[in-house]
Amino acid sequence: MLLLISPDGVEEALDCVKAAQHLDIVDVKKPDEGSLGANFPWVIREIREAVPADKPVSATVGDVPYKPGTVAQAALGAVVSGATYIKVGLYGCATPDQAVDVMRGVVRAVKDHRPDAFVVASGYADAHRIGCVNPLALPDIARRSGSDAAMLDTAVKDGTRLFDHLSPETCEEFVRRAHDAGLLAALAGSVRVEDLGALTRIGTDIVGVRGAVCEGGDRNAGRIRPQLVAAFRAEMDRHAAEHTAAVTAAG
Repeated sequence: MLLLISPDGVEEALDCVKAAQHLDIVDVKKPDEGSLGANFPWVIREIREAVPADKPVSATVGDVPYKPGTVAQAALGAVVSGATYIKVGLYGCATPDQAVDVMRGVVRAVKDHRPDAFVVASGYADAHRIGCVNPLALPDIARRSGSDAAMLDTAVKDGTRLFDHLSPETCEEFVRRAHDAGLLAALAGSVRVEDLGALTRIGTDIVGVRGAVCEGGDRNAGRIRPQLVAAFRAEMDRHAAEHTAAVTAAG
């Protein structure tokens, strides 16, 4: 399982650099613009320059409306600025066909510029609260659009978490559908250390966090601390080792 950490700017990204050996992907977002709020192109560029070359930089394009052309331009801006993982929050897409329409535009815009870039179609565990596509539709949306991964986050940051809206069993079905489609499965949404056992068991490929590695667990007022990133990774590794041992013993 890969660990994706989301700093809110260059200063926090430098804190991530101090913990670079404990994380896999640095994700650029702007939390005050939403769960997948887009940051400025120059911030993406500065973070790309600050992060070690062997660590990929991810960038969110935003909690986007159903405006395929607008979103495609935003995605191109992110990849031109140095991001190689491009995440699109399908906030304003009410149907799978609308979501596929948006993501096809993103995939073409991004991969025409950089074929090895990685496109992530992101939905929301609490989709029922905002009227967007069903979470379990995301793997098929990603497959049909040519995306590389399907992701779930939470749209409303009110203290509720991924597993408050979807059971581990439903998340496991999401992961299975993604894998069946040849995609990676990413899960986020106020994920905490105590969720790592379930996330490991269900086969999550990428776990995205922010609040869990911020002071006081606060994604907005707190700041990412290298020691919290290291502690979170240590727990990830412990759960991975325990799961491997359990699978080996059972087999």
